Amino acid sequence: MRKLFCLLILASFCTVRLNAQDPHFSQFFASPLTLNPAFTGKFNGTLRAAGNYRDQWPTISKAFVTSTLSLDAPIMSGKINEWDTWGIGGMVMTDRTANGILNSNYVAFSTAYHKALDEDGFHQLGVGFQGVYAAKRLDGSQLNFENELALDGTWSNPSGEAIDGSRIAVDYFDFNAGILYSGSAGGDNNFYLGASVYHINRPKENFTNGFYTIQPRFTLHGGGYLPIADNATLHLSALHTQQAGANETVVGGAVAFHLNQDEERPTNFYAGSWMRFGDALIPYLGLEWGDFRLGATYDVNTSNLKTASQRRGGIEISLIYIRRPSDGRKDIPCPKF
Repeated sequence: MRKLFCLLILASFCTVRLNAQDPHFSQFFASPLTLNPAFTGKFNGTLRAAGNYRDQWPTISKAFVTSTLSLDAPIMSGKINEWDTWGIGGMVMTDRTANGILNSNYVAFSTAYHKALDEDGFHQLGVGFQGVYAAKRLDGSQLNFENELALDGTWSNPSGEAIDGSRIAVDYFDFNAGILYSGSAGGDNNFYLGASVYHINRPKENFTNGFYTIQPRFTLHGGGYLPIADNATLHLSALHTQQAGANETVVGGAVAFHLNQDEERPTNFYAGSWMRFGDALIPYLGLEWGDFRLGATYDVNTSNLKTASQRRGGIEISLIYIRRPSDGRKDIPCPKF
């Protein structure tokens, strides 16, 4: 009975996931190229690598497991305006649903140009574009159907359903774009506001008969940081996303406690929380040392599903590496959370 109950819950989540929303991260601020292509190359350093791992609904074994790896960098330094930035980057993402029954893999390339709006470069406006190749595989051999369920709760041999034993593939190209404003009021703070749209070309999927059009995903996001004490900085960020009638709003922040006074190689401890309205409370802990920042969150489910999920949501880990300039110069403040 427990297995059947979990299967029914998983089926309902799969339906929502496939028809409403893209894979998403609670630590949206640590996955720049899935949030807005205009983030490409927008950081203090010469190279950035970001990795993310999310296991959603851990009470249901391998229900949704999403992983990404991205790499981006500014280019043409010294050949464009001193405070302008031109960035290029690439990303791979994999999303495994229902213990690998549905596998979605993405390869993306993005570029963005950030134009300085003042002579000091403290205010910049950037525009970014991203092209994506998507490949999805549905393994029908792992599916079980109602007439295969025996009275003792076990599954009988496949009963000859049309999808049984087949592997259905879907491939398509996708296009995304975004805009980002970033500013600073003196060099020790930052504030930003951005907007992005994914699936501009509305690609189509077809696993059986007919087509399903992937609806555009619109996102408005913003944030910033400012010192609140000699040894502490407050980071805030928020987003609102809409896709195919589904809405998501996340608001929160974290305080960075400075464990040393080295501006070039800081050691910071982060503690904070975000709230996804109507769904989950998201406590966050992070550690930054040298060129690395490690973050961990755990979604505490607060929706109507909290009884079935035992208030458990998803565990998520992020790791960002930023190679700092070798000359030790201090760049203009960039978005961080």
